[in-house]
This record gives sequence, C-alpha cells and structure tokens, in this order.
Amino acid sequence: MSLVLGLLAQALGRALRYSAPHRAGHEPRGRAMEQDKALEVYDIIRTIRDPEKPNTLEELEVVTESCVEVNEIGEDEYLVIIRFTPTVPHCSLATLIGLCLRIKLQRCLPFRHKLEIYISEGTHSTEEDINKQINDKERVAAAMENPNLREIVEQCVTEPD
Repeated sequence: MSLVLGLLAQALGRALRYSAPHRAGHEPRGRAMEQDKALEVYDIIRTIRDPEKPNTLEELEVVTESCVEVNEIGEDEYLVIIRFTPTVPHCSLATLIGLCLRIKLQRCLPFRHKLEIYISEGTHSTEEDINKQINDKERVAAAMENPNLREIVEQCVTEPD
C-alpha cells in the first residue's frame, strides 16, 4: 500500500510541476511559443480588408487578438483556430471573409499548420453552413477558380502600399 501511495505522490508531483507556471510568473516554453505564434497569425489577418467597407477586419472588430488560438500538434506543426465575428448576424459576406482569412493564412504563415476557421458561436444566423464551407478544401478550391471571386479575395488580402 505504501508503495502505491509513494508512486501516486510522485506522479502527482510531476503533474503539478509540469502544469504549473514556472518560477517568476513565466509560462512553460511551449505555451509561450503558442502565444507568439497566435500573435504572428493575428498580425497577418488584422490587415485583411472588408469586402464592402474601406476598413480592415481589425478596425471592424471582426477579428481580435483573442479570436486566434494556436496549439502545437506535432514537432514544429501547429493547429491554428480562428473564430471571427461578422458585423451583423445576417452578414451576406461572412463566407467571403472566411475565405479571405484562409487564403491569406495559407499564403503567409511561415510555419507548418492545420487551419480551422469558424464564425464565433451565436453571431450569425447560418454559422453551421458557413463553417462547413470555409473548412472544406474542395469548396475553397472551387471558389478560388471563379475569376470574379478570386479578384475580390485578392483585393481584400493584398497589403496596402
């Protein structure tokens, strides 16, 4: 019995040591790396322009720093999750905004990644359908074959001079 208790205490001690923040308030290296990557992602998407307005997604608060989550899923590979908030619950361009987010990140992210893009829960009347569309590789590829749609996406994702 004492052997079992000793092993449990040892395992619990390890778990607490590795899950608690390190000395002087620093977070574990992996979590700090994920936060750095999240800021890097946000820096890329914040300048995407809205398809209808002359503003960026950041200015319209469609994307914020808190809408980006990055988790390490393998050696030097990350899961990037974006949750954006359309300006109105019936926004007709929400799918296009999701497409712009996906295209810009596919082009600009300097690290290996898997990308998931969602509308923030409860912020759009057809969020389930839109989430399916913007996370379906075949639909995204088909959309980018449409020259008119491709031109709009390019205008939204191109950095201003």
